[in-house]
Amino acid sequence: MPRHARLDAPGTLHHVILRGMEQGKIAHDRADRAEFVRRLGEIATATEVVVYAWALLPNHAHLLIRSGPQGLPRFMRRLLTGYAVYFNRRHKRHGHVFQNRYKSIVVEEDAYFQQLVRYIHLNPLRARCVQSLPELDRYPWCGHATLVGRVRYPWMDRKYVLAWFGQGEAQAVRAYRAYVREGISLGRRPELVGGGLIRSLGGWAEVRAVRRRQEPVLADERILGTGQFVEHMLRTGEERLQIAGVRGERLQAAARLIRQACDQDNLSLEELRLGSRRRAVRGVRSRLATQLVRELGLSLADAARQLGVSTSGISKALLRAGN
Repeated sequence: MPRHARLDAPGTLHHVILRGMEQGKIAHDRADRAEFVRRLGEIATATEVVVYAWALLPNHAHLLIRSGPQGLPRFMRRLLTGYAVYFNRRHKRHGHVFQNRYKSIVVEEDAYFQQLVRYIHLNPLRARCVQSLPELDRYPWCGHATLVGRVRYPWMDRKYVLAWFGQGEAQAVRAYRAYVREGISLGRRPELVGGGLIRSLGGWAEVRAVRRRQEPVLADERILGTGQFVEHMLRTGEERLQIAGVRGERLQAAARLIRQACDQDNLSLEELRLGSRRRAVRGVRSRLATQLVRELGLSLADAARQLGVSTSGISKALLRAGN
């Protein structure tokens, strides 16, 4: 079954789950954990990804993050690839450290933000990495300790998270910690990480009830949210895919047009794209710049990349052509 494209845009809230290859460990000791957390903070800061909640376990990790201008995939590639190189070198091993495809779930913020912060931060307690809530308060490999003020990670947006629980810091910390305590008895909460329909409806009981009533409900395994939110995300995601498809078709048409022009004028692509100042080359380049922008609808940046010049060079060519 083909994999669905990831849903992402700058500012999208994601619950990311990454697991060790074949359930293997991704962190053996304190040094590994410290390196993973260091890289998480450093790369999140560099890519403007906002971290709200996280937990590092021996064989998997959870993140609640808001993607930055460069998008989620680039952030995750830098985090996982860099850490895997470190891990293999330190432990004198080869091969994959993480499962090839991490799981990313787009989250409806109003409905699920607080629940996911709690769910993620209770992972060390559920996995018995710690034995009690007071011990979790001091556990440095989870964002909970930062929210309650015991461990400082400046790259984590503590202020935003606590604002969901109260106006003053002291009041918000007390309310947050009480909320986490209440969640201990709720168990593993599969509706937060399970199939799309389970997440959209809030659990198997609701799924069965809707099926008995034969009500149509839109759901998607990549999205945690109500049917209305799922519909919105799928619609906007489809629009982004259509835009990307149109751009791809235009770039293919541009490549054909450039090849034809080079063949017609007995030029090589290298000469055209490497900045030759020969009059004949400049003339072809100027003519192509106009065609790529006016006839094919390429952006100035895409046209510049195709012709090996700057965007200002494309602008000047358009001005010379009377545009």
